[in-house]
Amino acid sequence: MKWVDALEQRLSSERSGEFLFWLLVVAALLIFSGMGLRSPWPPDEPRFAEVAREMVVTGQWFFPARGEEFYPDKPPIFMWAIALCYYLLGNIKIAALLPNAFCSLVSLVAVFDISKRMWSLSVARHATLLLLVTPQFLIQAKFAQIDAMVACWITLGCYGLLRHFFCGPHWRWYFMGWAFMGLGIITKGVGFLPLLILLPIAVYHFTQQRLANTWRWRALLGPVLMLTVVACWLVPMYLIVSHNGNPEYLAYRDNILFKQTGERYVDPWHHFKPWHYFISSVVPAFWLPLCVLLLTQIKTVTRHIKQDPRIAVLFGWVVLVIIFFSLSPAKRGVYILPALPMFCIALAAAWPGLTLNRASRWVLRAFLGLIVTVLSVLAYLAATHHPKLVDKIDNYTQSFQLLDSLAIILAGLVLALALNGMVLWRKSLWVKYGSTVAIICIAVSWFVYPLAEPLRTPKNVMLTAAAKVGSGELAILDLKEQHLLFSPIPLMHFSYFTDNSEQFRNAWLWINEAPNRFIMAPDNMEFECFELQKGDPLGVAHREHWVLFSAEDTAHSCAAPEKVIRYQSPASNIYE
Repeated sequence: MKWVDALEQRLSSERSGEFLFWLLVVAALLIFSGMGLRSPWPPDEPRFAEVAREMVVTGQWFFPARGEEFYPDKPPIFMWAIALCYYLLGNIKIAALLPNAFCSLVSLVAVFDISKRMWSLSVARHATLLLLVTPQFLIQAKFAQIDAMVACWITLGCYGLLRHFFCGPHWRWYFMGWAFMGLGIITKGVGFLPLLILLPIAVYHFTQQRLANTWRWRALLGPVLMLTVVACWLVPMYLIVSHNGNPEYLAYRDNILFKQTGERYVDPWHHFKPWHYFISSVVPAFWLPLCVLLLTQIKTVTRHIKQDPRIAVLFGWVVLVIIFFSLSPAKRGVYILPALPMFCIALAAAWPGLTLNRASRWVLRAFLGLIVTVLSVLAYLAATHHPKLVDKIDNYTQSFQLLDSLAIILAGLVLALALNGMVLWRKSLWVKYGSTVAIICIAVSWFVYPLAEPLRTPKNVMLTAAAKVGSGELAILDLKEQHLLFSPIPLMHFSYFTDNSEQFRNAWLWINEAPNRFIMAPDNMEFECFELQKGDPLGVAHREHWVLFSAEDTAHSCAAPEKVIRYQSPASNIYE
């Protein structure tokens, strides 16, 4: 097809400006596809979206809160970005996704520019294209989790240091790198990770080649600048908390400064994984096919690392980042996303031309075949209403219509991939792989998002509850942020951190204080003070059956709560 040839020609351009323009066009097409077709989805998106929404609605921007209760797990930069987009656009579905989308484009530009400066335009092209089609990068670019923004700041931090030491000296970019580290820290505490690259750079300086005029006393001002950026948020927060003296403010300060940083790293309370989790589970699944292809090209890569130790600096930093996160008992796959851009640069530099040998061609063909096979099997299972899929869907809905729609979408996707293989049969395997990723990304964005939306939100339950409550007041037990985000009426809750018994005791006290009050709760809680069998069913959301209680459904008496706790979130306009 002519347009395929034209796009391939532009993405192979020897003019850096032309290539970068078309790279960003393709990246924007993939990243922005489907934006607005889905709401913020669990586990993390609704939390950040709700905090940002409440910032705009309540006018209280400095201390992130969900349902009026402080959210002390993360500094506010990411939520400020979403809130600003929401303030400007008035649409939380789009606003929640925009910051990461733009940050991912910035990461691509940074990878391109530093690769070109350190090596060549060819390496820059390959590094950015590899990054764009790597599953973890593309997934996070299209989601409203905090990690894509953190990865952007960390990538820019590495960019500043590399620009100074390997393309300089360039003191302005050196200090800017430290400033971006500061932004990373007040987005998520691990923003300091570019610091680790100084270790392999120092080894290179003292063992390979002196980096003239790059190590000077003024380099010590870098950490000062980083701390200054952090202080722009930290000092006002600390002063406000100290002046206020409210226990909630003090708890917020102590939680975000200590519990969510050092304590969470050394002595976490969830997300426990074995030490090899990133190596054995995350990299093989989310850095495909790069990690496998690296093994097939290990001789080529090793030879070029020996010839150019700068490549070893980047690989060394990637290893240090993975080790850093592996030392903590708590692990999530997204933690190592910041290492991916430098990994792509190092791989592109160590594998000139990305030329495929026999083993790598076999691996890439097998990978493409596996994708089509898996999608075909899923389409068949959905079309035949396989019991395992039916059981999975029954956790959300009783309808077979969803499975039939899924089968049609998957069958269409398999057909599109087959046609893609026929049209591009003379093209390189890299072109076939990139087009496969693009087709899947666009199909999921435009067709799977709307199909999955009812399953990934509590919309039906919240609308039903609001209709039954009418002009009354509604409270919720076992709160999730998405319930606040989807409640068309103000929603009372009794603290995200309160245990089961305290929630029920607070709820019993609240519902009996005034008429026309209602409580909603999932039926899998350990019920106290309420008669579960008297509850009015609301439906299923997130594999939980929800019921509604009035004052008539309460027990005659209930123990008083240790502390009366009540918070209320403003009504949501997500349905508009």
